[in-house]
Amino acid sequence: MEEAAAGAGAGAALEVVVFPWLAFGHMLSFLELSKRLAARGHAVAFLSTPRNLARLPPVPPHLSPRLRFVSLPLPRVDGLPEGAESTADVPPDKIELLKKAMDGLAAPLAAFLADAVAAGRRPDWIVHDFCHHWVPPIAGGHGVPCAVFIIVYATFMAFLGPRSANAEHPRAATEDFAVAPRWIPFPSTIAYRRRSEAEWIAAAFRANASGVSDMDRVWRLFERCRLAIYRSCDEVEPGMFALLADLFQQPVVPAGILLPAVIADGDGERPETLRWLDNQPAKSVIYVALGSEAPLTPGILHELALGLELAGVRFLWALRRPSGMFSAAIDAVTDDDLLPAGFEERTRGRGLVHTGWVPQVAALAHGATGAFLTHCGWGSTIESFASGHPLVMLPFVLDQPLVARDMAERGIGVEVARDEGDGSFDRDGVAAAVRRVTVDEEGKALASNAMKLREVLMDQGRQEKYIDDLVEHLRRYRGCC
Repeated sequence: MEEAAAGAGAGAALEVVVFPWLAFGHMLSFLELSKRLAARGHAVAFLSTPRNLARLPPVPPHLSPRLRFVSLPLPRVDGLPEGAESTADVPPDKIELLKKAMDGLAAPLAAFLADAVAAGRRPDWIVHDFCHHWVPPIAGGHGVPCAVFIIVYATFMAFLGPRSANAEHPRAATEDFAVAPRWIPFPSTIAYRRRSEAEWIAAAFRANASGVSDMDRVWRLFERCRLAIYRSCDEVEPGMFALLADLFQQPVVPAGILLPAVIADGDGERPETLRWLDNQPAKSVIYVALGSEAPLTPGILHELALGLELAGVRFLWALRRPSGMFSAAIDAVTDDDLLPAGFEERTRGRGLVHTGWVPQVAALAHGATGAFLTHCGWGSTIESFASGHPLVMLPFVLDQPLVARDMAERGIGVEVARDEGDGSFDRDGVAAAVRRVTVDEEGKALASNAMKLREVLMDQGRQEKYIDDLVEHLRRYRGCC
């Protein structure tokens, strides 16, 4: 990264504003992109709300002069919990209201841009997220071009398709989303297999409490943005970026996988989870984490726990419980009720359940970790690539089912068996999938395939070139919007 900074002299430094959606997976991805731009000598202003900015990890000191954080106050919206500023602060049925509150940041953004222009610091770009359909008109009024940064699986965007393709090949019934769309020009099995998955994506095409459907937000953005940036690369999704450029009729730039660095312990105390891993045999532990936004219920957690117990393997379970996000059913119970009675006692010695923060990148990189039970969120999947771990996959919403299908086709992971209608699963399905990956002979082939992908993606020179190419695109397409 230090070497990359030396290349900033190849052209004038850029002034870039980044503006992520109010979800930590999005904010952290935008932060990784911001750090790489700052390391190349470009000035970055990271916009978000006060509480979210306070919860972001610290930036390396040598980047601080070029990476500043700008607080925009989130307006109050009826029905949104007091102090809620991110998806981790609200239950799933309130996320639509969070989007409504986000829309209320239009005036603060306009004021920020007006002040920047008046001070002689007109941004060269605003790089924003999927739901900011109102940003391009505001930015255009100040002569600032916009780029959308998509931090989910790029194939997901091809599956959604542009407005024109959906008009030509409309999808109204749930079943329409259970097959690959007709505008994919090559054979593909990427689709929403289960009714519960297809129903979720079909809902994205309908208006919600914010007054705008998620798909209409996306379409408006792509119709107004000059550039689309993806957190992915050709090695992971070959041929996909040319297809996206053709579908959406705009330049498409992969930014690489933007893998976060493993932070050294420094002088602080080593986290409990890593100390526990220190005492486990090499490659013996399956790391379990379903992100901070999976729509979990007590029943789901109990079956997952009993499946881990039945599998008989060592495990480290990062059981996060962000305020409000796990659903009303789970908020009504205590931490002791989240797991089956006696589960921790019965698995003591070979398993650890940690309900606080876990340094996931460090846990995955630890020598004792040999596999990953994941919801297949794109950020977590990318982090698994860096460690070369085979996957036990339990996807829920968004791009997760599509990621799981692709990883299964690549021979990197195994999905937990689920009901094709409601998506439910049981302990036997969890145990069987875990043992296939960690114990059975099949697991050796899965691990070998995962390591082969790791070897390709850990080519640091190649990953840095993706950022260099992005900077060149930002230089080439900046100017009057």
